[in-house]
Amino acid sequence: MSLVWLLVAVNVIGSCSGEAALMRVYSPGDIIIGGLFPVHLKTNRNQKPGELTCTEFDFQRFLHTQVMIHTINQINQRTPRVLPNVTIGYDIYDTCGDVSLAIKATLRLLKSASDPHSCSTHSDFSQPQTKVVIGESSSEVSIAVARIVALAAVAQVCFISYASTSELLSRKFKFPTFLRTVSSDKHQAEGICELVRKLNWKSVAVVGSEDEYGRYGSDLLNDQFFNKGVCVEFVDILPGHFNQNTSDTHTLLADLMGRVANSSAEAIILFTKATNVEIIIEAAIQLKLNRTWIASDSWSTSPKISAMPGIEFAGTVYGFIFKRKEVPGFKKHIVTIFNDTTNNSHHHHHLWYSNLCLNESEDGGSDCWMTNSRKQCLNPRCLIAFIDQDYSYSIYLAVEVIADGLRRLLKCDSLRCERSSDFTPMELLREIWKVNRTFNTTHVVFDENGDPSLAYDIVYWKTFDPKTGPVIETIGEYWPDGRIHVPEKLYSAMNAIRVSEKSTACRPCAKKQYSVDSRRDQCFNNTDEFLDWSMDFSIILSSFGVLGILISVVFAVLFMVNHSTPIVKALGGYLCFLELLSLLACFCLTFSFQGKPSRGSCRIGLPLFGTAFSVCMSCILANLLQILVGFNFNLKVGLWVKKLNRPVAVVVVVSGIQLALSLSWLLLNPSVPQEEILYHSTLHLCELRSVGFFAAMIAYNAILAFICFLFAFKCKQLPDLYKNATLISVSMLLFLIIWIVFVPIFLSMRGKYKASIESAAILISSSSILGCHLAPKCYIMVFRKESIMSRKAATQLNPNPTHTLGLYGWMGGLCWSKTEISKLWVGTKDSF
Repeated sequence: MSLVWLLVAVNVIGSCSGEAALMRVYSPGDIIIGGLFPVHLKTNRNQKPGELTCTEFDFQRFLHTQVMIHTINQINQRTPRVLPNVTIGYDIYDTCGDVSLAIKATLRLLKSASDPHSCSTHSDFSQPQTKVVIGESSSEVSIAVARIVALAAVAQVCFISYASTSELLSRKFKFPTFLRTVSSDKHQAEGICELVRKLNWKSVAVVGSEDEYGRYGSDLLNDQFFNKGVCVEFVDILPGHFNQNTSDTHTLLADLMGRVANSSAEAIILFTKATNVEIIIEAAIQLKLNRTWIASDSWSTSPKISAMPGIEFAGTVYGFIFKRKEVPGFKKHIVTIFNDTTNNSHHHHHLWYSNLCLNESEDGGSDCWMTNSRKQCLNPRCLIAFIDQDYSYSIYLAVEVIADGLRRLLKCDSLRCERSSDFTPMELLREIWKVNRTFNTTHVVFDENGDPSLAYDIVYWKTFDPKTGPVIETIGEYWPDGRIHVPEKLYSAMNAIRVSEKSTACRPCAKKQYSVDSRRDQCFNNTDEFLDWSMDFSIILSSFGVLGILISVVFAVLFMVNHSTPIVKALGGYLCFLELLSLLACFCLTFSFQGKPSRGSCRIGLPLFGTAFSVCMSCILANLLQILVGFNFNLKVGLWVKKLNRPVAVVVVVSGIQLALSLSWLLLNPSVPQEEILYHSTLHLCELRSVGFFAAMIAYNAILAFICFLFAFKCKQLPDLYKNATLISVSMLLFLIIWIVFVPIFLSMRGKYKASIESAAILISSSSILGCHLAPKCYIMVFRKESIMSRKAATQLNPNPTHTLGLYGWMGGLCWSKTEISKLWVGTKDSF
């Protein structure tokens, strides 16, 4: 029996060729809660391709998986029962803190059956067994996973994070199914700024990292300090490979340590992940910098960093962490499962842990307080020392709010649940979002962004005690509403270590200015960032825009010269000129997205494109209706089509709807120029203030394109359009694909290249119409003039408009052989 549990618990998913191993622990149930935890902290990922392996097993992160399992078991066994006739199971994966492994694990969770041995490339996402996923600690990984589970194709599974704090995740139009049981970094940045002001510090330095957590956190801090008049001496952003042991890392570290050592900042704020902080603090210990450090939530209670030998030489550490509380009954749970190894219900957890722990010990990995003893590795009392009260408590809250949402969704009382477990993840998400109750003295309610309003503890690292381990003491608290409590005795301690004799050189700079550490007494103007005309990409876009304008003018001249020919009449006569005019406007509009955004360019860009392009497609639709009427011999079908064959009415009504929508957008909530102040630069962009109007404009044009595609496909069987219908279909499909790809990129992208994406999408859309609908006709007018003359002759031979060939002569089209024409000429065997 123990062997069976070992195979279930220590499941290595990845036997399929080319896949990395994924550690997994699974327990069946009526409803499965997925779990994503970085039990290992690193992988061997580098610039060379190859199979990934996980390294640096972490005691604390392993215990996080146990918190989830313990809380689920408590809910299943609680009296009275929370879900009387329903059992919750779990499916937990070790992501190793790696984005690609986390995505693989997520796709496994979203399969309809939790089969760890399946190598099938086909996954059925229509009815995923996993309705909700708890994870991940890293914001970078959570953002990748949140994008996957939010897709309609994978049933939009609810995703609840216990530690990802990036402010980006609060944006619901990007991450509609994401919730969390911790506050966002916006509140943490405000709290750090309030602490600095409370201690009357005048200058700080910020160290972030090139990821969603560190980048957004650093920007928020910089903004907060600027608004509060605190001088930011320097902001250092660490690259993604900083925690890799490379020569580049050593160079970056030496440069950073030099800046910290020579800095007059009264506190160094490290807003980055713990693996980066380990490298920085280790160097600070070696150099005996003795500075004041402020820790973000990612490392403020890290037992590994706080237990570093000589940590006192690095200086004083203060930190922010989520409100700390003990998970009810968890310590007892750990002692029970690791002492009672004869119990099969506990044995698989013990085997999973001991297997990983012993392997790490043999390799010289971390152990209880940096010792390398197998006895301590398997000692539950040693393991208890790694239990935190921040992330663990957030995991506990995540499971509890899921259970509360399930109870209301399934309509459960103390005896039974009325509804079965057959429900959609979105139904569960809506119920979880409504949670408004207290769990173990913690009141949880989610706002419109899926964020709870929970407080932070302010912690202080006391001197490391070899007997009891590092002591991290809670000395204050901060609430999202701005309240902060710090004991008075802290002020005198802070004043004793201030570097007041150097702070005088640093002064806050004005808006759109910055200072550098080498010249702290001077401010320099930010550089303006926007899609400048002189940039290479801008020149390429302009060249294609000019080319489109020239081709449109040439086509207009050709149509004017041949305006009386059947081929121009086949395009609707005057409709082709209106179509060319609308395309000309689209090509001209591409220039409005380049250069520094202004009030006018921001307003007219997208609304005018929507109107112009709808005019273009309305002309194509009117033309297709004319052709369908002219060649449709099915009288029943022809009647309703003929009612729609009013070219002027079609164009006015179809484009008029889009025009009314665009005018409403311009009058009620237009886009406006916006300045985003960054360190060293000011980003100029157009702020899309109404996503609703933008979505309506794109959706309407997409519907028109789809209708044109259907009519073109219908006309494909008619002789005149056996080539042209295919080209129109291609152009409409191309438009749909372009904007399906463009919209999510446009909504999520920031920076000066956002405008270039808009311009490129308009260029490709307009060029597809120009090349597929109008270019073939111009080719015939220039290189196949004899076909036009043949059709004129055909019209003269049989001018009767009711006659089939007479109609065909009026419609005109692609070149036809006389055999094909004679087949259409009713009553004539061979006129040519």
